[in-house]
Amino acid sequence: MSTQNFSYNFTTSKSPGEIFNFLMDPKSWWIGLHNEIIIGNSGKLNDEFTFSAGNGVHNSVQKLVELIPNEKITWEVVDSNLTFLKTRNEWTGTKISFEILKEEQEIKILFRHEGLTPEFECYNGCSSAWTQYLENLDRKLNSQKLF
Repeated sequence: MSTQNFSYNFTTSKSPGEIFNFLMDPKSWWIGLHNEIIIGNSGKLNDEFTFSAGNGVHNSVQKLVELIPNEKITWEVVDSNLTFLKTRNEWTGTKISFEILKEEQEIKILFRHEGLTPEFECYNGCSSAWTQYLENLDRKLNSQKLF
């Protein structure tokens, strides 16, 4: 059984503070592809927000469980209802995180969905959707003012 979690990384010239502040608001980056609705907060530990996409085929609740300013953000999926799957709560208990790492001339952003492994029924579809969101995020971070 594979334990390979879905991950994705890219680099930017934005400062760790700019990146961190942008990522703290999922409404700024986890939107624009599948009729997403995000309700709730993600500003401080234990805040929760709901994410709905695909006109209700994906519903999940994320709780902010780790926060290291300008370095790391982690949300735990505390509830999920993915109506297109046999096991609709497949995401429940997984963790979604961003790490902001200083490299030579740039900042590396490492995204990980811990628990989203190839054994998951939704792995192919979910990893493909994550890739689309993260490619959009990469473009946003590298092509415009964030705020």
